[in-house]
Amino acid sequence: MIDFAGRNASLEIFGVNLVGVTTENVRKVAMTAAVLIVVPLIGWAISKLISLTGRVTSRRAAFWTKQGTSLVVAIVIILMLISIWFDNPNRLATVLGLITAGIAIAMQRVITAIAGYFLILRGKVFNAGDRIVIGGVRGDVIDLSFLQTTVMEMGEAKGEQADSPSVWVRSRQYTGRIATVSNAVIFDQPVYNYTREFPFIFEEMVLPIAYDSDWGKAEEIILAAARQHALDRSQMEEEAIDELKRRYFLGEENPGPRVYWRLTDNWIEMSLRFVVPDHGVRGIKDAMSREIVSNLKAAGIGIASGTYQVVGMPKLQVALSANRQYLDLKPSHADSGKSAPPA
Repeated sequence: MIDFAGRNASLEIFGVNLVGVTTENVRKVAMTAAVLIVVPLIGWAISKLISLTGRVTSRRAAFWTKQGTSLVVAIVIILMLISIWFDNPNRLATVLGLITAGIAIAMQRVITAIAGYFLILRGKVFNAGDRIVIGGVRGDVIDLSFLQTTVMEMGEAKGEQADSPSVWVRSRQYTGRIATVSNAVIFDQPVYNYTREFPFIFEEMVLPIAYDSDWGKAEEIILAAARQHALDRSQMEEEAIDELKRRYFLGEENPGPRVYWRLTDNWIEMSLRFVVPDHGVRGIKDAMSREIVSNLKAAGIGIASGTYQVVGMPKLQVALSANRQYLDLKPSHADSGKSAPPA
């Protein structure tokens, strides 16, 4: 009833010949299944073996090891499948042309995402652990696949809270959400990298100081706090600074810390510019803020704020009732412009 006895040794069931189901194709299907199972397992075993040997000691090395293994596995699978199914070179070009045209039409976004993956690797757009903004998501890269980038989301500054999607953490700290972004977005939107060649960030704090305060003393206190907690040039990697200048033709940038003054109608605005590492910024700014406030208070210098003064109000006439249980406050005759009722 069931036998490979049809035309070209195809499968025949109850006398019905199943076209294409031949012993040769069954063997090819079996070999394809074996390739799809065995090759990824070998790649996984190689990755585990490399990690167990201890040769991969950094997060970035582990990232590139994983990407390299994935690429090798994918190339081997593609080559083996082509060898299995297209043993006739004359048919290969025609079939590949039809398949490529169909894939290009039906899977445009997928192809774009894969192209974005290779662009990320080739252009070194970011690595694992880098702090980036991609597709409107800000956070640290924790994984990269052929189609998607996985990001551990972090909060945003106060001025960015209205942006979509809403983020309730008001500083650059993790929100607990993991976001996946298609690699295709790098062709449409900019990617901001906090840590690519220069693993430091220029930060600023703005403090309003009253005009009647000791401005010089206030600046000394602010700079002392910055020197205590922020980074100076001696603590930064000279190689990173030189490479940044060489690759991007940057001029001399004083890493600080430095205080800039700006005169306003109400106070002197002192802007403190300083350099911090790409991670742990909130803790550094918290320690600086506490020290600055404490030392300013000890020096008798207050931080200015907007105040309002009431320059005048109408005179009030107080009328006591007979039982003296309440006060009836009414504007005086001179201020109201009307005749005052008898007391």
